[in-house]
Amino acid sequence: MPNNAREQRRAVQLPSQLAAPKASWTREVDVVVLGSGAAGLAAALAARPVREVLIVTKDTLDAGSTAWAQGGLAAVLDPGDTFAEHVRDTLDAGAGLCDEAAVTSLVRDAPTAISYLEKLGAAFDPGADGLRALTREGGHSRSRIVHAGGDQSGAEIQRTLDESAINAGVEVLDHAFALDLVFGVSAGARRQVAGVRIALLNEDGTVASVGIVLARAVVIATGGYGQVFASTSNPAAVTGDGHALALRAGMTLSDLEFVQFHPTVLWQEVGSTKQQTLISEAVRGEGAILFDAAGERIMQGVHPQEDLAPRDVVAAAISRRMAQAPAGVDDHVFLDATSIGEHFAERFPFITKSCLAAGIDPRTDRIPVAPAAHYTCGGIVSNLDGTTEVDGLFAVGEVAYTGVHGANRLASNSLTESLVVGTRVGRNLAWQLPKRVAVDESVHDNGVGLIDDSSRATVRTTMSKHVGVLRKPEGLQTAIDTLAEVAGQSSSDVVATRRNFEATNILMVATAVAATALARTESRGCHRRTDTPDQRDVWKRHLSVSIDGASLLIAGIPSEG
Repeated sequence: MPNNAREQRRAVQLPSQLAAPKASWTREVDVVVLGSGAAGLAAALAARPVREVLIVTKDTLDAGSTAWAQGGLAAVLDPGDTFAEHVRDTLDAGAGLCDEAAVTSLVRDAPTAISYLEKLGAAFDPGADGLRALTREGGHSRSRIVHAGGDQSGAEIQRTLDESAINAGVEVLDHAFALDLVFGVSAGARRQVAGVRIALLNEDGTVASVGIVLARAVVIATGGYGQVFASTSNPAAVTGDGHALALRAGMTLSDLEFVQFHPTVLWQEVGSTKQQTLISEAVRGEGAILFDAAGERIMQGVHPQEDLAPRDVVAAAISRRMAQAPAGVDDHVFLDATSIGEHFAERFPFITKSCLAAGIDPRTDRIPVAPAAHYTCGGIVSNLDGTTEVDGLFAVGEVAYTGVHGANRLASNSLTESLVVGTRVGRNLAWQLPKRVAVDESVHDNGVGLIDDSSRATVRTTMSKHVGVLRKPEGLQTAIDTLAEVAGQSSSDVVATRRNFEATNILMVATAVAATALARTESRGCHRRTDTPDQRDVWKRHLSVSIDGASLLIAGIPSEG
């Protein structure tokens, strides 16, 4: 932490462990991977040839965010494009908080990652020249996004990695909830991960048994925390479990206030808390234009790239326009893709199907859209090799903070990062594993029980209302107070179930996000404060958050902040 930075402590009532029955079994593997999206699968596949690898997923192998990704993967594949331009676009989107060395490393490995996927059997859409079709998305100065099945890129990547991992002999333990990490001490007297405590779940989400999977390496690849918000493009399984698990373990997380709200998610009804259909940025890349309910363009004059501006710019512009309630409409705007015509259904089959199901024909009708929580830019502090502050513990994908995304992720860099970093982690673990350590049995449990799932709706609606695209200090404080009230309802009488584990994790992550959002008194990237609408040089820094006993500790706040 810089010398001119300070810390802030907030009293919290959050568990140091998830309450569950005592462990009744153990097993040993070389590597355990928590999560089954692109990042976890890439790590498992790369480690598998020489290691015994177990993937732990609370649902099924394909239930995470990867399968829902529409846009694709960003990489320099056009001879007219350059690494320098991809790096520059990423840095520009990241609003001064990217690690340029990390961005450069990712960009240089991105084409290799795509070739690797193709060798595994992934089929990307061909262009007119027979090579890969490339499209452009917000924030990119060039067409450099490869895609599959039009708007079903994530599903193709998930399928490819699923099949490859299973064929390579990776074992999958599904319907298994990762409760908490277990630790030991290395020969060098450093804390080292020893494994993970797991709850095996019945079909109804109740706990069948609890055990400990001992491992020489643990890879956290649990994805983001979109379900912390009521309005989200993320599937139901994305509840911030890895972030919460790391916080309970006393680890440092960075940049949690930077939540990317996708600007164009299909709006269907007032008060919806369902996963909402993403209207891919590629739709605007093909020529779609944003209008308000009065028929006025939204992005004209807002940014040089207009409708293809970076996501944070577009989401904020839409939110400001909705607040003005043009033509009396304050909860959505419209995306006009009618210029794409009949080609729309061929290029975007999944979006077409979703729109038609909602009574909208995107070939002839404007699509009602609104911003929704989509991607987590911050997470467990790690690097592009996935290493963390704890020996033997790795973090990859959306759960990790690597410095690539900064204050706002550039479109389609996320799947690229997951593949590059996941493969690096698995390859390195194939080469060398940490030595196994004994479990430290003297783990402290502070006795704070679980949150009942009935409180989940309160947490999520509070976050969407007060910690959404545009944030006010009084709203953020209201959110923090409401979350504290919910935390006070934790009880040892709450039954150990998947839904209650998730509700507790959601509350823990929501508390950290709201606190860091209140602490950062500026607007930068995904974080927009109405009281301080400009970037401030003193805030060109990262905020870290951790739990220290009964306190939520936020570090990195400038003394002038």
